[in-house]
Amino acid sequence: MAKHVHLYALLIFISCTLCEGQNKTNLPQDNSKPETKEATTSPGPKAITRTIMQDSKGNIWIAAFDGIFRYDGKSFTNITSGVSSARFFSILEDKKGIFWFGSIGSGVFRYDPRRAVPQLAVPGRADGPAFQNFTIKDGLLSNEVVNIYEDKKGHIWFGVSGGASRYNGKFFRNYIINEDAMNEDLTGITFTERPRYEVNSIIEDKTGKLWFATKRNTFVYDGKTFTPVSRNGEPFTNVRMIIEDKKGNIWLGGNDGLWRFDGTTYTNFKKSFVGYIIEDKKGNIWTSSGKANEAGWAQGWALSRYDANSLSSQKPTETIIESEHEYIKKMIFGIMEARDGTIWFGALDGVYRYDGKVIRDSDGKEVKE
Repeated sequence: MAKHVHLYALLIFISCTLCEGQNKTNLPQDNSKPETKEATTSPGPKAITRTIMQDSKGNIWIAAFDGIFRYDGKSFTNITSGVSSARFFSILEDKKGIFWFGSIGSGVFRYDPRRAVPQLAVPGRADGPAFQNFTIKDGLLSNEVVNIYEDKKGHIWFGVSGGASRYNGKFFRNYIINEDAMNEDLTGITFTERPRYEVNSIIEDKTGKLWFATKRNTFVYDGKTFTPVSRNGEPFTNVRMIIEDKKGNIWLGGNDGLWRFDGTTYTNFKKSFVGYIIEDKKGNIWTSSGKANEAGWAQGWALSRYDANSLSSQKPTETIIESEHEYIKKMIFGIMEARDGTIWFGALDGVYRYDGKVIRDSDGKEVKE
């Protein structure tokens, strides 16, 4: 199993003025960058690809270390070319049709596609640029944004190094990880270098509680208190992904393998490291995981599909989709099911898709083993 312990830089604390529990006295400034053109046609990402999603119009969006890419079913467009050379990690389309792009080192970018295409501009908003960049100068806890989530109230949450930031459209509220605890930050601290822990995944469950998976503990937040999650007295540490399935079960994947929580009992399905989890339209559970040797290093990564009809068993039917392709075998990142049923996933050298029979690269070519 790949080594998942990293050395982090020491925290550098910067004091800020307090203002009624907010982390900034001023609203986020408009750090927008005007676009001379919407984007450039691209062959698709060719670097580390972390997150893939499909928007409300059916376009595929990809966050990679060489840009944000949009695929319209025919070609790829690099949306951030000429705007930022940041390494992008996370992506979200919110309920208003606004896109958020999280980066490593450059904060988060807000992208309004209606402003990028003048003839489709919304009345009263056509004068504004498409991009706006938020960083620690605007109240964001850290400039390393690895996860983005929108809750039922419309707040945008950012999982960052050191904790999480919540944006309500006007200002940020920050929540920091302090060893085994997590709580709201009222000091105005921001992180200019990578702290020890980060929030990898955020979801809101059917009861309205928020789950935070971090490099340290996993927490459930009821709006007032962050409570560590544990099974049989053992905490869930270094969880990389949390999802809620159609039945309301919570799935956790990370250093301790794959777990399901039905509201009462935690059940373990896999012991080796699990990076990403999704539920497809049929109720099957997909994961990306590595086979571990005695030293804990991953001996080849693969996609796993757990059959929906067998999930009531502690040993559900698992189908493993492997490839001897060099970069797929080394690491598999974000997984997404497209509307046509294909499974998209990221690797060290770009994006791939699996149609149930073969794996193809971004050019549509079959990946040979």
